[in-house]
Amino acid sequence: MLNRFLNHIEEWLITFLMGAATFVIFLAVVHRFASGMPIPYVQDFMVKINSSWAQELCIYMFVWMAKFGAAYGVRAGTHVGVDVLVRALSKDKAKYLIMFGLLAGALFTGIVGTLGARFVWENGFHHAFMHSLLGIDLADVPEGPTSPDLEMPTWIAYSCVPLGSYLMCFRFLQVAWSFAKTGEVPHHDHGVKGMDDAALEPEDLPFADNSADGARK
Repeated sequence: MLNRFLNHIEEWLITFLMGAATFVIFLAVVHRFASGMPIPYVQDFMVKINSSWAQELCIYMFVWMAKFGAAYGVRAGTHVGVDVLVRALSKDKAKYLIMFGLLAGALFTGIVGTLGARFVWENGFHHAFMHSLLGIDLADVPEGPTSPDLEMPTWIAYSCVPLGSYLMCFRFLQVAWSFAKTGEVPHHDHGVKGMDDAALEPEDLPFADNSADGARK
């Protein structure tokens, strides 16, 4: 149940951020283009609209998308990896190297998530949590910095580091557990679904020699 919920949240968040960032960039480009057009009333109206926040918002959305997209990549097996050494070893020996790589990835992302959580806490989340939620008077403790254009607390934008890293750590552990039980890791097939090279005619295969000499060979 929890895994299914995380899968849906992960996919919906990535889809939303990708679509929203594209839409905001489109609006910003249209605004900049319309602001430079010498059309009465239109240019005056567009110049009054402030769209300086669009670039900052898109940067934050793309960073969030990248962090959660990395976690999705671990689950789906879409990350690029060098498996020359793994292929050179026997299956019995290769499984230890694969497990080491998965656990090393979990350790690394867990450390990054912990450091990111500490940074977010000290960057203003401690004030928001204790003062706004718990109602504790923090006296001279600063609220933390805000972003220049959106004027949003920066700890909100930086929260993607611990959240995305911890989710990625969970995905590494999930894949490691599945590999320990089944001996298989997620693998993304870049081929065309439903196509089988064995079912193709020789002349349909890539780089096939369709000449008469090639046919005799």
